[in-house]
Amino acid sequence: MKLKVRVVHYRHDCWYADIDDADDRQPDDPYWYADGCRTQAEAIALACTELAALDQAVAGGDVPPRISETRADDHARVA
Repeated sequence: MKLKVRVVHYRHDCWYADIDDADDRQPDDPYWYADGCRTQAEAIALACTELAALDQAVAGGDVPPRISETRADDHARVA
């Protein structure tokens, strides 16, 4: 599994980071994201921490869920 981190600056005071499949041409459903980071360094640090956790999960044989799958699971548990 090849993952990529994307860090984007938007507005004048916010940074966004996500982790997605490197071969995914449409970054609309990542494995993880952080929105509203105050600095680029914060966004990168959060993404690196999560990337390390995903690496450990994949090494252990787990396939990480995408954000949409996580939300569907959360909704199913609440209902």
